[in-house]
Amino acid sequence: MTRRILPIDPRTYVRHPIHGDGRVWSETNCYSDLWIELLHALGRDPVAALPFTIAIDFEGDQWTFFKFPLATLSDLYGLEVQELAIWRSLAEHLEEQVIRGRLSLVEVDSFSLPDTAGTAYRSAHVKTTVAVNEIDIEGRYLGYFHNAHYHELRGEDFDDVLRVRGPRESSELPPYVEFVKIGPPGPTGEALLGRSRDWLRRELGLVPVTNPFVAFQERLARDLEAVLGHDLDVFHAYSFATLRQFGACYELAATYLQWLHRQGEPGVKELAKPFQDLAEGAKAFQFQLARAVARRKTLDLTPLHRMAEWWQHGITGLRTRYL
Repeated sequence: MTRRILPIDPRTYVRHPIHGDGRVWSETNCYSDLWIELLHALGRDPVAALPFTIAIDFEGDQWTFFKFPLATLSDLYGLEVQELAIWRSLAEHLEEQVIRGRLSLVEVDSFSLPDTAGTAYRSAHVKTTVAVNEIDIEGRYLGYFHNAHYHELRGEDFDDVLRVRGPRESSELPPYVEFVKIGPPGPTGEALLGRSRDWLRRELGLVPVTNPFVAFQERLARDLEAVLGHDLDVFHAYSFATLRQFGACYELAATYLQWLHRQGEPGVKELAKPFQDLAEGAKAFQFQLARAVARRKTLDLTPLHRMAEWWQHGITGLRTRYL
């Protein structure tokens, strides 16, 4: 018997516009993309919760791996996220939570996810997170959100993803799992706008004191020789942790400010541009870095000067407007 929460078909599911055509970064990171689609499928607007994209920082060996704060999910959407203790088979836990009407977020290996065909499926072991919406243990079927879409898997993939083959080894760590208790929808209209604005002010108080692009440029100058000395696999890993993280995040920040403008918020339309410039600048710089790695040639870092200026302009404008 298939247990299901939301009546979704992967063949007809319509993604949120954030994952539509015309975006600079079609995907962000697995956790944020997952929540964008979960909120969309639940009828909640994920854009209202995007103030957290303003306060990311360069963390030394990566940019902030940005995620929807759980407190925001509770305040804006009535969703409570808790950790699930795994003491029996993962499939049984997931089935019980689905029966209770709770989505489960599970860390899994992309090696067994058919939606990653062409990247990791049956070729690379990559940690990622999926959200389980429907399950049939006897039929070995799973319906799940992953990245920017809704998918399904069956048979051997079901066995591998949920580790149902044989007894679990004592040395094998159980996966990290969260479950989502879905409460009544949160505020709408002016009430939602007001709470979202409150979260924006809070995040502006967490913005780095010094311009993070200055530190990033200094670190990239040191890392560059090592990155150029390796193959494209190293480039992809480095780019994901740095350029893609801040590029995709700041595009979401621009999306949020454009949303505020559409809600009638004065003085924010022009403030979206520097963050959109950062998103586009990161994508262009990623291509330049890829060419430098492929050709084993040095890289001009001056584009990061412009990024530092865009960041300062955008943050200063937001602080002036909201603090």
